[in-house]
Amino acid sequence: MSARSAGRPGRRFAVPASLGAKLVLILTGVGLLGAVALTLLLASVITPSFNQLEQGAVDGHVQRTNGVLGEFASKVQGTVKDYGDWTDSYNYMADHNETFEKDSFSPLAMVNLGVNGMAYLDNDRRVVIARWLDLESERDVPAMRDALVRTLATIDPAKALHGQSSANFYAKFGDRLAAVGIAQVRKSDGSGDPRGYVIMARTIDSKQLYNLLRLDAKLELANPQADVSVTPHDSSLNIAVPIAGVTGRPVATVTYDVPRDLSGLGRRMLLLAVVGSSVLLIIVLWVLRRMIVRMVLKPLNRVEQHMGVVQESGSLGLLIEEPRGDEIGSLVTSFNAMLKQLKDLREQLEVQSFTLGRSESAVAVMHNVRNALNPISTVLSQGAARQQPIDKDILDRALGELMRNDIPDARRQKLVAFLAAAVHAVETEREDRNKQNQIGREALHHVLEIIGQQQEAAHERPQLAACDMSDIVAQNATIARYSGGSSIAFSFPSKPHLVMANRVILSQVVGNLFSNSAEAIAATGRNSGSISVSIHEREGRVEIIIRDDGEGFDPEKGATLFQRGFSTREHKSGGLGLHWCANSMLAMEGALELKSEGKGHGARAVITLKAAQAQPALQSAAA
Repeated sequence: MSARSAGRPGRRFAVPASLGAKLVLILTGVGLLGAVALTLLLASVITPSFNQLEQGAVDGHVQRTNGVLGEFASKVQGTVKDYGDWTDSYNYMADHNETFEKDSFSPLAMVNLGVNGMAYLDNDRRVVIARWLDLESERDVPAMRDALVRTLATIDPAKALHGQSSANFYAKFGDRLAAVGIAQVRKSDGSGDPRGYVIMARTIDSKQLYNLLRLDAKLELANPQADVSVTPHDSSLNIAVPIAGVTGRPVATVTYDVPRDLSGLGRRMLLLAVVGSSVLLIIVLWVLRRMIVRMVLKPLNRVEQHMGVVQESGSLGLLIEEPRGDEIGSLVTSFNAMLKQLKDLREQLEVQSFTLGRSESAVAVMHNVRNALNPISTVLSQGAARQQPIDKDILDRALGELMRNDIPDARRQKLVAFLAAAVHAVETEREDRNKQNQIGREALHHVLEIIGQQQEAAHERPQLAACDMSDIVAQNATIARYSGGSSIAFSFPSKPHLVMANRVILSQVVGNLFSNSAEAIAATGRNSGSISVSIHEREGRVEIIIRDDGEGFDPEKGATLFQRGFSTREHKSGGLGLHWCANSMLAMEGALELKSEGKGHGARAVITLKAAQAQPALQSAAA
């Protein structure tokens, strides 16, 4: 992220540059992720286990409810079975005597049996006798007796018995629910053909359910549920258990709430485990952070501070640290060895720098002079090899024939046209020669400038001034056209671009780069090529990009091209040009880079210089 984008609002979260801050951020992230992962792990283990326990408790409540209801109905079935397998009942179904009704069908008998309703049916399902009694007041309830008769009319005793001699089920009688027992009427020993059925009913309500279940149960007769349902709440579970009738369909529902002790205990255990594990993780991370700061960050900070002292003062003093056998100790040892080696190299470099600088400067000057003399040699060679545009003997014969008076007019006109063409050819050849001579003079003047500049600034830093980069590129492009045998097409901007540089040195750098591009184009074996120059201004800097379609080079060799004596081609100038160019650009507070996509893809040189303020004259010229 650049400095400009870093100040914009709404930017992304910036990663801290400090190693300590990064480690703290990493440890914090690890701690948060660990806490989340630990919470999920404990939740995945504890919560399902307690949910299973809670479901088991719910199943136990449902089974207990069904067991209580079944036991309640079984007691009624046991009572009615005693009346069914009784000879007195068997005889009563034959003669319907009043004595049996007074003794065994009386309110006292029903109170002793604990049943609210009682009836006898013959084999044709006709009611022989029926009675409904309020056990508390021991009085008959005619309305409930009628409800008993109506309900019995809807029940098929044979189906209710399911092939047994007795059975039980639950049925609604008006707005009440009762456990019903039914038995065939036989002799006491179970013999004899059944003469009918005896039916007994014992009501059950919410109060009785509370006494049986020890829960605040409610009995709902309206809209009974078909299946067991469990509705969870924050601290309780609402359980609804259906009560099946004679056909298996529910006739009522028992509902009650039970506390969620197990799930609450599970949540508390999960919270305790998460808090305890998180606290332990925080302690471990804190201790780890303290150890990292003590054993890693502080020693690295001392190394960094010592490097800052070396950078500011230039003194290559050794770093004094307690001996350690770990990586930090090895780092300090290697750092001190490097400082000692740098100190020795600095002393050697100071001894060699003067001699090397003088020889390198001389070689660089000769290299630049050679490049500047190449166009002069080419111009002179082309001039020496140039032939006369027309043969002098032919011209003399034409003049002699034209001076004769006996030649026809048509012949005379042809001779005049020929002589005019010859004069034009000679004039054209003279103008071309003058142009080449002018180019040669400019190149020679450039050589003299190089030599003069080197003599004046042999031991001085080059003086920087505002230079028009477009003008320097145009001048060197004109000279480079004659620096080789290939036909090179140039394209460059015409708009002025001012840079802070030494005009002579910058012209030499551009000339060297053009010369290298021309050699790269010739190395491809083609007779023609192209060199394009683009100039861009960005934030007080000017970037000049020189592209060619030459042979290119491997991207891995880009950093080695500026080394002294390195060259990508054989039988060339010895690799001094780019080395000198790079040093010259650094001396002018600029930079030079060489880039290529690979062999056969051409190359581009990128020059970066400070931008100069436009002068009024150049501004008016650009306008």
